[in-house]
Amino acid sequence: MAPIPLQRDTVQRPGTTRAGHAHGPRLASRTSLPGIPLAPSAARRFVRAALAEWTGLGVPAAVGFSDRLADDAVTVTNELVTNAVVHAGTTVDLVLRLEEEGGDEPSAALVLEVTDHHPARPVSGDEPGADPGPAGVRPGELPDPAEYGRGLQLVATLADSWGITYRTGLKTVWARLPVDDWSAPPAPPDGEALRRGLRAAEILAPAARRTERDDAVWDSRGAPAFLAEASDLLAGQLDEDLVAAIAGQLLVPRLADWCAIWLETEGAGPAAEPRLARVWHSEETGTEPLRAALEREPLRLPAGVGPGPVSVPVPWPAHPAEEDREDTPAPPPHPGGRDGAALAFRITAAGRALGTVLVGREGVAQVPEAVASLIEDFVRRLGLAVGAARAYTRQATISRILQRGLLPSKVAEIPGVTSALVYEPSDDGVVGGDFYDIFPCPGDRWCFVLGDVQGSGPEAAVVTGLARPWLRLLSREGFGVGEVLDRLNRLLLDDAMEAAEAAALMVAAAGGQQLHDGTQSRFLSLLYGEVVPLPDGGVRCTVASAGHPLPLLLRPDGSVRPAADPQVLLGVVEDVAYESQIFDLAPGDTLLCVTDGVTERRSGPLMFDDGDGLARVLAGCAGLPAEATAERIRRAVHEFAEQPPDDDVALLVLHAD
Repeated sequence: MAPIPLQRDTVQRPGTTRAGHAHGPRLASRTSLPGIPLAPSAARRFVRAALAEWTGLGVPAAVGFSDRLADDAVTVTNELVTNAVVHAGTTVDLVLRLEEEGGDEPSAALVLEVTDHHPARPVSGDEPGADPGPAGVRPGELPDPAEYGRGLQLVATLADSWGITYRTGLKTVWARLPVDDWSAPPAPPDGEALRRGLRAAEILAPAARRTERDDAVWDSRGAPAFLAEASDLLAGQLDEDLVAAIAGQLLVPRLADWCAIWLETEGAGPAAEPRLARVWHSEETGTEPLRAALEREPLRLPAGVGPGPVSVPVPWPAHPAEEDREDTPAPPPHPGGRDGAALAFRITAAGRALGTVLVGREGVAQVPEAVASLIEDFVRRLGLAVGAARAYTRQATISRILQRGLLPSKVAEIPGVTSALVYEPSDDGVVGGDFYDIFPCPGDRWCFVLGDVQGSGPEAAVVTGLARPWLRLLSREGFGVGEVLDRLNRLLLDDAMEAAEAAALMVAAAGGQQLHDGTQSRFLSLLYGEVVPLPDGGVRCTVASAGHPLPLLLRPDGSVRPAADPQVLLGVVEDVAYESQIFDLAPGDTLLCVTDGVTERRSGPLMFDDGDGLARVLAGCAGLPAEATAERIRRAVHEFAEQPPDDDVALLVLHAD
């Protein structure tokens, strides 16, 4: 999963205090985050970026920010957003405000507000919608950790006040952190304010370029925080080149002046050249000369080198860009022939060598031992991220090949009927369980199928790969709709399926896919039907639903009704007789068929089809052609929640002309 993109809206406006005193500008930045595990790390980045932006505005209170205040704000934000994601699971709204209060004793404070959309019960003694007050809770009281999480105890320790505010459908937890030792100074000249703001921004911004590096920050607190942040950023990436790019930005300039990352080509022999995936330098003009030097002399570590640091010659002088200029003499060489120190680290995962990281510092004889140890820990995490990205790439490649073979290259056109199909597999790199088909049969019949196999991956591919051709075969043999489902059900329960499954799973295992117990994967929900054109226009439909979302019939007047009766899943019960329903699709009528990726699309605790939500959307499509109806429903499914669908989305629209 990629890092969450952040949209920040910063507002600067005057205001007044509760007592009516005028206070300075109120700065506010806000963003919304999906309720997923990556939200806390995105929130931490958002807070640091907002603080850095504010300091650049030259506001006196912002100039008074300290490293401790920034760390406390990030910590409180992390706890509140984590609490909201774990206990609510909804979209999280984050607001960060800077408030300056005038009067005899001017003060300033950072106020953090984290809002979720699944409120729990109010704090005891307060009515819903009431503000608990400036202190947030009664003196000496904290909510039960078993109910609210222990993170709020940390928030109470760092903040001078905090509270919980309930509104209809919302719960907001806020915390107030005072700006350290601040008193309103006289406004400095514009240039001085700007310089102060830029200096503070350089301190607070996570990727600021610094001419002086303080290795003392990598103490018992700084190193774990850096590794935790790095793990969050690296773990969500599914492309190894993006992993290498993020790693370079994390290392430079925090731990090194420059770095280079080589990655081994997967599947290539030991003699194959590793590729230079990423080069990063703290000075933009230094990147390309460094890349050129490294490409001339690729780094090769001996086969027996482990994951620890290996001292290597620095591949270039400190300022190579100046050497290439005819009007500038080359800088004097370092006494050792090279200016600086460089360390190489082997990237490994599961005992396999995946590449090499080279880091360097300029103007020093050696890299401090504590920094070298921290980089070694970082490279271990980098190896896990590269290994995971490669596993995902292998799985996605297999899935694409399987998907192309399991779905029809094209669907048939039915006379007198316009069809529209939407198929969007979930973006998880695993072959989906949804499948579809429209095909002609003898006797002037056309059959349509929309199915969903339980699970995904190779187990689901086995069922899909057998069900679709068997449906075509049984239909063309002249069996009725109910009989086709009866025979397919017996096939799924037959012992011969186990042999087919075992063979397919062995092939998948050879490709490195993770496998599961396939005994339950033959459950199949299926909507199957046939249509026969009528002499006077329209078509006669015969449909049967086996554990599948029911098809919906839309009339031109906007009325909607189910077009089939619910029946048991295929592959569950042996002695079952499936029944079909017959109806006419008159000119202007529309039949909508969907999988549960549509009906069970979630937004917090709600699903798209709650309260007949799908039928309401379909009713608004009266009079629309098939393509427009399919697009309106697809858009409604996507807009139902902020995060993308986590299941395959498939829908078929048949519109009688």
